[in-house]
Amino acid sequence: MFGRKTKTILSTQDGDCIMLDQVPDPVFAEKMLGDGVAVIPTDNVVKSPVDGVVVQVFDTLHAYSIQSSDGLDILVHIGLNTVELKGEGFSPKVKSGDKVKAGDVLCETDINFLREKGYEIYTPIVITNISDIKSFKPIPGNVRAGETAVIEYSIK
Repeated sequence: MFGRKTKTILSTQDGDCIMLDQVPDPVFAEKMLGDGVAVIPTDNVVKSPVDGVVVQVFDTLHAYSIQSSDGLDILVHIGLNTVELKGEGFSPKVKSGDKVKAGDVLCETDINFLREKGYEIYTPIVITNISDIKSFKPIPGNVRAGETAVIEYSIK
């Protein structure tokens, strides 16, 4: 382990962290965008999983792209197929270019509203430049937003 520093990605929400291949959406389950985990949230606040810069807040407010301070590209995608809501039910608290610390609020959403509209509330946290990772270890289980590690990794 000499010379290798393991880092962590924190949970975006309170709830349960599951393996990405358990998400009922092939884009995530088959890791087409990269590898990661997903949180099944129990609250409405979505926090940054890392220190970094917000690269993009999607026009439909359901997804956030963050570049971590060590160069990872991380996608936080709130709900499945929620792009169809065109921003309804999402209240962003950051904009592109904002610097964030792990645990800073990215967005507030109404998970009950999402459920009522028929959407799954899984929040995938995906490293889209996974080829830059030397080691990757998902950590499933009960999680707290901005506190519990959901992924341990090291950079090549």
